Amino acid sequence: MDRLDAMSVLLSVADRGSFSAASRALGMPLATVSRKVNELERHLGTRLLVRTTRKVALTDIGAQYVAAARRILDDIDETERLAAGEFHAPRGELVMTAPVLFGRLHILPIVADFLADYPEINVRLMLSDKNLHLVDEHVDMAVRIGPLRDSSMVASRVGSMRTVVCASPKLLAAHGEPKSPEALADLPCVSFEPFSPVSAWSFRATDKRTIDVPVRARLAVTTAEAAVSAAIQAVGVTRLLHYQCADPAREGLLRIILAKYEIAPLPVHLLHASQGALPNKMRVFLDFAADRLRTRLKSL
Repeated sequence: MDRLDAMSVLLSVADRGSFSAASRALGMPLATVSRKVNELERHLGTRLLVRTTRKVALTDIGAQYVAAARRILDDIDETERLAAGEFHAPRGELVMTAPVLFGRLHILPIVADFLADYPEINVRLMLSDKNLHLVDEHVDMAVRIGPLRDSSMVASRVGSMRTVVCASPKLLAAHGEPKSPEALADLPCVSFEPFSPVSAWSFRATDKRTIDVPVRARLAVTTAEAAVSAAIQAVGVTRLLHYQCADPAREGLLRIILAKYEIAPLPVHLLHASQGALPNKMRVFLDFAADRLRTRLKSL
């Protein structure tokens, strides 16, 4: 039995939740996938997976073994890349993640220029408004907007992002421009909260305290594009990250209001999990992208 091969198969089954999905991903017959996992379990003398008709789940011992196997395979992969020269020659696949709209507007143009300069590096850009786990999802680098919660990550700050309130000139002409956050109670609002509804918006009072102001959401949406579109159509006032409404604001379709009450800007970081020597594909991307991203953020 090739234990490293069996570990790789087990990780594929665990990551995908079924033998058939692992078989498709590996391009390996289903019977072979099942045999390799069975051989590994017999070698260890314990059950690693609980099998049902619909899916498989890890046993407690299986979860510990998978975590250890992932570290072992990652170490071997890093050692092989070092021996093959990846730490010296910029090549290979770089896997990145970024928020959907921010990635499309600001990361994709940088990646396109990067690919032109580094023809031996390919990029897989995963756009998601959920914070993907870098290690579990095998992601090399991420763009994060907001406070960092995982102290084990290595972060390079590239700027900051305002949280702004905006409305269409048509709506403000009809209702008047609010002079304080509390005045939002008299205005219809469009709530953009992708993961859970929020009934109050946070502001910074004149004495620097943070205050939560209840809002009347006539419409709640789960994407920034929908919130911008609804605000332009005078459905209501909305609150967004500045990049999400910067273009309509420049074009006069939306007007930023209550600027002096904005909460502190959120930090923006490029983030990676590697603690040791960076593969050259990651190092050259950091060098290439950081200053370009700082410039783009300053222009907002």
